[in-house]
Order: sequence, then structure tokens, then C-alpha cells
Amino acid sequence: MRARLVVVFLVPLIAVLLALGGAAGWSAARSIQQTFYTQQLGDLGYFVTTARQSLLAGSTAVFDAEAARFQEVYGTQVAVFDLSGGVWAASDIASSRPLSETQGEQVVQALSGRRAETPTPAQPWVVADLSLVEPVFDDGDVIGAVMISATGEAARVAIARQVTIFAVIAVVSIALGIGLVFQLARWVLSPVRRLDEAMVAIEHGAMDARVDVDTGPPELRRATQVFNGMADEIERVVARQQEFAANASHELRNPLNALLLRVEYLATGLGPEWDGDVEETRQEGRRMTEILETLLALTRSGRGDSTFSAVDLTALAARRAGAWREVAAQRGVTLNADGGDAVLSVTDRMIVESALDALIDNAVKFSPDGGVVDLRAARDGVECSITVRDHGPGLTPDQAVQAADRFWRGADGDDVPGSGLGLAIATDLMRSIGGDLLVSPADGGGLRVALRLRDGRAE
Repeated sequence: MRARLVVVFLVPLIAVLLALGGAAGWSAARSIQQTFYTQQLGDLGYFVTTARQSLLAGSTAVFDAEAARFQEVYGTQVAVFDLSGGVWAASDIASSRPLSETQGEQVVQALSGRRAETPTPAQPWVVADLSLVEPVFDDGDVIGAVMISATGEAARVAIARQVTIFAVIAVVSIALGIGLVFQLARWVLSPVRRLDEAMVAIEHGAMDARVDVDTGPPELRRATQVFNGMADEIERVVARQQEFAANASHELRNPLNALLLRVEYLATGLGPEWDGDVEETRQEGRRMTEILETLLALTRSGRGDSTFSAVDLTALAARRAGAWREVAAQRGVTLNADGGDAVLSVTDRMIVESALDALIDNAVKFSPDGGVVDLRAARDGVECSITVRDHGPGLTPDQAVQAADRFWRGADGDDVPGSGLGLAIATDLMRSIGGDLLVSPADGGGLRVALRLRDGRAE
């Protein structure tokens, strides 16, 4: 964003400065060029008067002195031609140099009565060496011609000096503009940067992160105030949720402990044939205790710490199938767990079990009487999965995409008890350990839901 803001301000600024500098340089160069040509015409008019007096007097003494002095001071060569086109008088250097073809044509035209014309080059920075020829009149008759030859070196140096000055001014102005634009961008974007830092801090659990409203444009100060108000509300909501979860989990511990004690008490009066059921009850009680402890830790720290260890997903699926088998049997549903080779994954056992329970519960509820639900663990490279496949009504591909959304329920599930949160909760659980949940229609009807563990966690 900062780069875009700098470009938006900087490009027009540079364009304006270059346009102004170019226009000023063009005007200065044109002025120097015109001054040079005007000066040569003035000098030519002066020597026409001197040459008339010398020609009428028949003496070159006055003209020679003026021409020599003028060439010494300004480096401009002056020559006077008689009616035959020959050099009648000239400065020393001018008399020794032959005329060019252009100069010869100019002399012929001047002796015919044509006056000199000022050249008009298209580019203002072009100042070529100049030769001008003017006829000398006496009572309307041409009695000779005067030619001056001036070098444009001084004008070219002056133009180069002016262009250099304007270029330096433009560069300095652009540098100052760049510094000003960066300072402006920093002033405008500093609240945005602080907002971004505060949002990142809140994302990482620092719910008390806020942004000062002292700096920045008024519009962004208003946005900062709104953000702080939103953060306050989020902090209050999260605090209430954590308080509720802490209270609920704490209140559940006492009846759970009492229930486990009663199970132990009842177990003393049962025969050996009940040992398996009693042990399964103990395991479920211990699992519920672990869930409550994790919930309490989450409410205290604001972020749960997953405990990763090597887990046999095949054994885990078989164990959860056994725990749900009696519930499924009451609904006329058979649970089958593939007892194949071990599938090892480094993951959080409790989270995977909780997510798998949500899938099994969902599959059992939507399976018809006499239906079968299959559980299978598999490994594909570095990815492990547990798949729950039922033979219920199933979903269309479009419905399967929405199945993991919160509170979503299919049209065929209105008469089935539930809140539409099972798959959504399972999805959140899997994402917390770097996995995901995939819902897809099964071949031959029904639904296939897979818990996938990847990103290097699978072995």
C-alpha cells in the first residue's frame, strides 16, 4: 500500500517538475538564441554606417580600426565588398579566408539590394556559426556590402549553462519531493501499520491490543476509534465465553467424578462377565475428564496446547467403533472397523477421537434401519486418513460442500435430531492440528467423510 501511495503522489509531482523545468529551459534557450541573432543584426547595422562613410571617403582607415578592434574583443569578423564583389576592406583574419559558397551567394544578393534575413532554427538550443550580409546604400543606390561572421560558441555555452542550472534545480526539487512524499506516506500510513500490528496481536491472543488515536489523518483516526471499540467488544465477548466455558467445565467435573465413583461402587457388585463393560465405562469417563481438563486449560490461556504423540489410527478407529457399537445397535445400525495394518500418525489423540465421534454420530443418525457404517484408516505417502462411510440418503456434490458449515442441515434431515454443528466442530478440531475434513458423496449412495492429517505430521 505504501508503494502505491508513493507512486500516486510521486509520478504526478515528477511529471509537473519535468514539464516546468523543460518549459523554463526551452524559454531560456530561445531567449539566448534570439539575443544572439539580434545582437549580430545590430552590429551589422553599425558597420553598414561605418562602411558607407569609408566608401564615400575612399579611405579604409576608420573602418579597419573599428573592424580590428571588434574582432579582437568579440571574435567577430567584418568585411566590406565593392560593387565588383571583391573585398574592399576587412579585418586581418577575414581578408585571408576565402568565402564559402553560401557566403558568396549572400554577397551577390546583397549587392543586388537584398537585405540580410535572420535565421529561424526550429530548436532553441541550436546556435550555428552565423554570416550576415547587408547592402550599403547611398541615395538609394548600392555602393557596396558589409558581411559579419560570428561564432555561436558563446551562445551555446550560455544555453548549456542555463540547461544545467534548470536540470540541477529539477533534480533537487524531485529529491525534495521524494522525501516529502515518503514523509507524507509515513504519516498517512502509520495508523494503518499500527492497526495491522494490533490485529496480528489480537490474532495471536493478545486481546488487550489497542491503537493510539493521536496521529494520522482525521479519517484514519475515526477508523482507529472504531477498531478500538470493536476490539473492546470482542474482548468482552471472548471473556464471557471463556467464563462460561470455565464455569460449565468446572460444574461438570463434580457430577462426572460422582458418576465415576458410582461406577466403581456398582462394579464391586457385578460378576466377572461385566468386567469388559465396566472397563469401557471407565475409559469413557477418563476421556470425558481429559476433555474437561483441556477445556479448562483453554479458558485459562486462551489457546489450547495440543499434545502430539504417535497414534495408531487403525486401533483408534476400532476403539471408537466399539464405544459406539451399542448405541448404533439400538438404532439398527452395524459399525464395522477395518482391522488392517497399523497406520501411525503423530497427532493429538484426543482431538482426533473427538472429531471421529462427531463423524460416527452423524453417520449413525442418518443411516437407515439395518444400515452399515464402515470405518477405515489408511496412509497415502505423508498423508493419513480415517474414513467414515455410511449408506444413508447421502448428499449432492453441492450439498457436500456446505455440509461442514455451521447449522447447515439438509432437506432430508429435518426429522433427525441435531443442531447442524457436528461436522463444523469436527472441521475446527482438525484444523487446530493441521488437518482437515473432506465430505463427498459415496459411490453407490451414502456419504463418505474423511479426517485427513498431513503437512508432515503423518509418518
